[in-house]
Amino acid sequence: MIKSLQSVSLKKYKKPLLIVLISIISLFFIGGTIAYFKREALLKKAIAKAISLAKSKYNLNVKIANYGFSGLSTVHFQDISIIPEQSDSLAKIDDLTVGVKLFPLIFGKVKISELSVNKALISFVKKDSLSNYDFLFKKNTKDTVSNSQKTDLSELANKLLNQALDKIPDDMKVSNFMITFDEDTTHFSLLTETATIDHGEVKSTIKLNKNQAVWHLNGTADPSNQQLDLKLFADNQKVEFPYLDKKYSLKLSFDTVRSVMTRAEKLGDKFEIEGSWSVKNLLINQPRIAVNDIIVKDGAIDAKILIGSNYVALDSSSVVYLGKSEMSPFLKYIVSPNKIYELKIKAFEQNAQNIFDAFPTGLFESLEGIKVKGKLKYDLNFYLDSSKPDKVVFNSSLTGDHDFKILKFGKTDFQKINGVFTYTPYEKGKPVRNIIIGPSNPNYTPLNQISPNIQHALLTSEDPSFYSHHGFVEESLRQSIATNFKAKSFKRGGSTISMQLVKNVFLSRQKNLARKIEEILIVWLIENQHLSNKARMYEVYLNIIEWGRNVYGIGEASSYYFGKRPADLSVGESIYLAHIVPKPKSSLYSWQPDGSLKPYLTGYYNLIGGLMARRGYINNDSTNYGFYGVKLKESLRAQIAPSDFVPDSLADDDENGFFNLNIFNKSNKADSITKKETFLKKILGSTEESKKDTVSGSKTPKQLRQERREQRKKGN
Repeated sequence: MIKSLQSVSLKKYKKPLLIVLISIISLFFIGGTIAYFKREALLKKAIAKAISLAKSKYNLNVKIANYGFSGLSTVHFQDISIIPEQSDSLAKIDDLTVGVKLFPLIFGKVKISELSVNKALISFVKKDSLSNYDFLFKKNTKDTVSNSQKTDLSELANKLLNQALDKIPDDMKVSNFMITFDEDTTHFSLLTETATIDHGEVKSTIKLNKNQAVWHLNGTADPSNQQLDLKLFADNQKVEFPYLDKKYSLKLSFDTVRSVMTRAEKLGDKFEIEGSWSVKNLLINQPRIAVNDIIVKDGAIDAKILIGSNYVALDSSSVVYLGKSEMSPFLKYIVSPNKIYELKIKAFEQNAQNIFDAFPTGLFESLEGIKVKGKLKYDLNFYLDSSKPDKVVFNSSLTGDHDFKILKFGKTDFQKINGVFTYTPYEKGKPVRNIIIGPSNPNYTPLNQISPNIQHALLTSEDPSFYSHHGFVEESLRQSIATNFKAKSFKRGGSTISMQLVKNVFLSRQKNLARKIEEILIVWLIENQHLSNKARMYEVYLNIIEWGRNVYGIGEASSYYFGKRPADLSVGESIYLAHIVPKPKSSLYSWQPDGSLKPYLTGYYNLIGGLMARRGYINNDSTNYGFYGVKLKESLRAQIAPSDFVPDSLADDDENGFFNLNIFNKSNKADSITKKETFLKKILGSTEESKKDTVSGSKTPKQLRQERREQRKKGN
């Protein structure tokens, strides 16, 4: 019964469905026929519209000598020129043939089926601040208004990538396609002699600066399935970019770079891209990264990129390979409503030697050639909400198993600090002098002959937990990140005494990313492998750090400023010496011509002295912890010129600076102390100054400054 009903139903609707189908096909056929016979008129109208739009929107003069259909869906152009108004010619193309796929065109999508270009020139020219490609960066006011609403990044990425893939033709033949760039004294050219796509196979020959190098971009392209596999390499040499070196002092070269995209699709509210990228013998040289050439012999990443409505992320399933080592990174950047930065790195426990061997050559010079045994693992967790920078999350952990051990040092023996060695300080990349760290140097002072006052003052200002931490104070690093982010510049560092010691003894004074990472690795090795004990590290530190212009070590410093031995330093003298460590070359600015300290330092003395007293190092003192008793050595006073200059030493935080106060303040009061001290410099300093002048019956500072100005005028 049911089958008979279904049969009747099918018969009932079969005829109407057939009629509808025939009607649709007829309409397409009729429309196609009309379009075919009117295609020349339609093409002419479309070209005129495009030329008009280029002129009105971008101020470009576009001319096409001849154009027309050369097949069912193929258009041939001859003698195309594009010239920006009152500027140099941008493009000239002799022959261009473009074919589009008909079926996608029915649904409004333009997919290129074939592309042929013969003898083309694109010239980018920049003279002074003007260029013939400025229109590329011109903002469209209409777009600005329409984009005032929140942009969905996933939709945008999906649209842009698919538009790019649609422009990759199934068949392509390019010959004699030249691109040139001229900017003042910089010039380079790329000549594509041939480039073809034949049944998905990509081949090309590209000449850099005529015959300077021959490049090839080869591989496969299947844009319909969102798949690409392309490899860039050069004939018998590296791929190099001389323009980057001239323009940005960036040397960049490699043997081969390969890019593979296996999937790209919109899934729900996310756009996902999967693929891999690899490089062989990558060389980078840029002063801000490292002093030497950095060479990555073999690097790759299997990546999954996620793009949501308001974020871009590298999924944690991604894996980075360097040699035989590997790690899983996670990166996420949220655009709105607040900018949020998130980074996680997890290097699972693996052979420690593989990790050290994976370090790029030239990146960590002192570690090159090191031999170790055992295993290492690493975890990093970083999270920063731009609206709440003080709540930044920063956790970093490098741990070795119980078998981890250094079998052989590389270029540098990190145990040399345990014996006599020669320390060479550098100024602007040049050696100052050699200093023997040992008994043969009359200024060298063992720790037990250095006054506890200076030991405790320096620990209080620089690194209060030195004797208990393992090289790093995570809370200090976290607060440094927050401070620098809010200031949009480097205002304070989180360096411990261990880090300062390593920086001075084992590394160059170049400030770059590689040196900082190398510093952290060496500190970890020394502290966790117990290559030296804390007392010896502090002794060496006190004997090598700079305390003034060409003044190195506590022996020289105590004699230079006070004519004393380190064992005889008072509390006041010690606090002064601790004060100048962050900025030793400005040390004499703290003094007045009569050999007394400038009053603005009273706030610093109260703060450091109070902290020392609370830790039981000294007794409480209501008279500024020896401030008024500190006197500069007579022979130095002649160098103190009358001056109204008061350095902003309390406000400026240095990499090794005093405002590592947050290191030892474990509560949320740290920031308020910093602000309070800056306020003390400005307010309490003048109060103490007035107080001192009132007691001594001397003239006010304002009167003294006026007298000095008058004396200078008379001298002129």
